[in-house]
Amino acid sequence: MPRITWWRGPSGPRFDVATVTAMTTEPTKILLDESELPRRWYNLLADLPSPPPPALHPGTKEPIGPDDLAPLFPRDLILQEVSTERYIDIPEEVLDVYRLWRPTPLYRARRLEKALGTPAKIFYKYEGVSPAGSHKPNTAVPQAYYNAAAGIRRLTTETGAGQWGTALAFACSQFGLDCEVWQVRASYDQKPYRKVMIETFGGVIHPSPSDLTEAGRAVLAKDPDSPGSLGIAISEAVEVAARNADTNYALGSVLNHVLLHQTVIGEEALAQLAKVGLTPDLIVGCTGGGSNFGGLAFPFLREKLAGRMDVTIRAVEPASCPSLTKGVYAYDFGDTAGMTPLLKMHTLGHTFIPDPIHAGGLRYHGMSPLVSHIYELGLIEAVAKTQRECFEAGVRFARTEGIVPAPEPTHALAAAIEEALRCKETGEEKVILTALCGHGHLDLAAYAAYFAGDLVDHELDSAEVAANTAALPVTNA
Repeated sequence: MPRITWWRGPSGPRFDVATVTAMTTEPTKILLDESELPRRWYNLLADLPSPPPPALHPGTKEPIGPDDLAPLFPRDLILQEVSTERYIDIPEEVLDVYRLWRPTPLYRARRLEKALGTPAKIFYKYEGVSPAGSHKPNTAVPQAYYNAAAGIRRLTTETGAGQWGTALAFACSQFGLDCEVWQVRASYDQKPYRKVMIETFGGVIHPSPSDLTEAGRAVLAKDPDSPGSLGIAISEAVEVAARNADTNYALGSVLNHVLLHQTVIGEEALAQLAKVGLTPDLIVGCTGGGSNFGGLAFPFLREKLAGRMDVTIRAVEPASCPSLTKGVYAYDFGDTAGMTPLLKMHTLGHTFIPDPIHAGGLRYHGMSPLVSHIYELGLIEAVAKTQRECFEAGVRFARTEGIVPAPEPTHALAAAIEEALRCKETGEEKVILTALCGHGHLDLAAYAAYFAGDLVDHELDSAEVAANTAALPVTNA
């Protein structure tokens, strides 16, 4: 291989001819044919050393059964939620929509590696090529399909940054369903073009808290200027679904069946790395509710549990909403109003209103019960990153790799860069894998705030966590 030399110009790294030649001797992007699209979702529950604690009924505090979920979800999704089968077949109708963008490319971040001067190999699975610009359609499409097959006419949901709301509006358009979205007020104001995109796909969108629901009106009565939260938006969407027989609720993260659908990401990444004869030493994923992280990590965790791979898996969350690193592992509601089942998870308290950071998709008070469980088992690590550190990583990535990342995956990029620089010191040639779960084309106001120096870093402290978790609904379960 030619010797690689480079220098830095006024606007970033400059490469000579030898560098370009070296970069083209190995693939920059590793592609799979449509025929290699995974035809099954992977269910981590089948391989865990112990099962996670069950969800509890919010009234009786007893484990819930399928009938308790029937007012909100179709039977097929309920069965997937509780299934312990290792694999679940993907319906052909879902695969047909998946083929619009899947399989997604796996990139080798060579230019970022050279700019960092690291011997590490950095790979990123790019989910921003989907119609919605993120990984969210991986579960939105099957959720819309199963609801349509059950005769449902409309789906309601919440959204933070807007990626999930956009994905569900797109998915509903594929199966003839109406879609109604409550978007967290802070993100609704920060990202106006998300509203336009959701409406383009045929969805209806409201800022949350709104005056359309009892849950929203109750919040506004206490705080007319509330920035909202995912917990509040969930309460509003669930309330509307529960009172209309032709309407169901769809969740974009947290629940088992949602993370199940996302495992197409990790299954494809396994196959793509195998094409170049590599296995990762470290997997890093941004983590809010857990869908992107679980989708990438769970298939690799399967290989680790089976003794076929030795890989460190690291979840990265915002320092202002650090449910894994500072939250309490306890039963709590998934929403603010207390209408959802009680889930055993790492929580900051269901009444917690996160700081209005720009990574709206990570502003959730709790973590997926399944991700929480494997963290308790010591199967994964977790770290928290501040907003400015993440945007610094996002800008560095954009100036080398040419993709402006959404604020959410900049958390994973910050951790990946941190590890790559550590490898620079130690000389380790680690293989680092992350998921770039979405592009930031509709998040440019956040980058403008970063360049203007207007981003404020708030790190949640233990006293704030204690105050918000002092009155959890179940204390000894």
